[in-house]
Amino acid sequence: MPIAEDPEPRPSDGPQDDPFAGLVLDEEFVRAATVKEQSGRARMLAAKWKREPPEPTWPELPTPPRKRRGFLARIGRGWQTWLIVACVCGLALLGLRLGDDGKTSLAQPVRTPGSASPSAAPPSAAPGTPTQDHPWDGSPALTWSDGAEGITLPEARAVGVFDKDEVAAQLKAVKDFLVLANVDPRTVAGGTPQAALDLLNVNSRQYVEKALAAPSKDHDPTNYLSRFNPRLAIPVTDTVKVHSTVTFEENGEKGMVVHTDVTFVYALRPGPDAGKSPGASPRGTAPAGGGSGGAKPVSWSAGKDTLVEREIVRRVQDFRFDNPARYDVNPRKLSFGEGHSDFGNNVCEMGSGFLETDFPLPGSGTGRPSDGTTTDPYDYNKPLEKHSGCGTISRS
Repeated sequence: MPIAEDPEPRPSDGPQDDPFAGLVLDEEFVRAATVKEQSGRARMLAAKWKREPPEPTWPELPTPPRKRRGFLARIGRGWQTWLIVACVCGLALLGLRLGDDGKTSLAQPVRTPGSASPSAAPPSAAPGTPTQDHPWDGSPALTWSDGAEGITLPEARAVGVFDKDEVAAQLKAVKDFLVLANVDPRTVAGGTPQAALDLLNVNSRQYVEKALAAPSKDHDPTNYLSRFNPRLAIPVTDTVKVHSTVTFEENGEKGMVVHTDVTFVYALRPGPDAGKSPGASPRGTAPAGGGSGGAKPVSWSAGKDTLVEREIVRRVQDFRFDNPARYDVNPRKLSFGEGHSDFGNNVCEMGSGFLETDFPLPGSGTGRPSDGTTTDPYDYNKPLEKHSGCGTISRS
């Protein structure tokens, strides 16, 4: 809608004496005024503040911009700077402690009053002693890989009569056997690893099957399998610590051979029959309780913690993949080559078909006889010597 123009002013009837005639109320007039009328709110506040003076206030400081040049970029110079730096360094040193090996490591966080309590009581055993909650304390295996991750295979390549893909499949079969025979919780707990046996060629499989059916000192499945009698030793964790070296090479017209050097570390607690014996003790000590059978239970404890022992099993084993054009074999299945094993912290007498961790009877120390040889079971750089007898381990 169009806006109507203002009407024309009515003409005056005659001259009038108006004191404001000709006055223009423009911006210049307002700026020139010496007295300005206060607003109604200003007059109200002035009257209130005259009766009740307001409290003094301070302006809110703006948040400083975030800088990425570091902590000292915003610290002033002078003695205040050095004081702050000294305080910060002192706090940093409180967060560090010196480890048993002389290396600096992070300390446990300091709990302040009112913070949450630990979910479990601290171990009563001495530092470095293995417990069910901390089975790897005091062992180099603490930093080793867990289970199958500890077996690293070399990159496959064509070797002799086998192409690259065949070699890759054969290397995988070796790793699968080692894991199923030495890491799988069902095998470690005393089971028969049928899946591992199925990876073997006929002759090697039949040897292990006979040893499982009728174990003896000369035919013991523990030469290839890590299994414990649950009546004597019980794993405290399904984790097995593993360190390995795997290589392979051509074996002439015979095919290929894979060399493995693997150390497995197990953490175990005594089973219900540990320390009992119907006859002579396998450790050469008298049965617990002094009788020849039905010995009373043994208290396997260190303070509030159940005794935990580690067994270290090192296996240096070759696996052959024979040339199918020359031998009646399945090239995807493996055969045992030369090999030998060492059992650290095991009783001397073998042949039960199980590994038997040496749990020393409380108060008697270890009953294991020794031929005077002391070895470090964690020294995987030292060649594994072929020897019989029972030596002493420097640590477990």
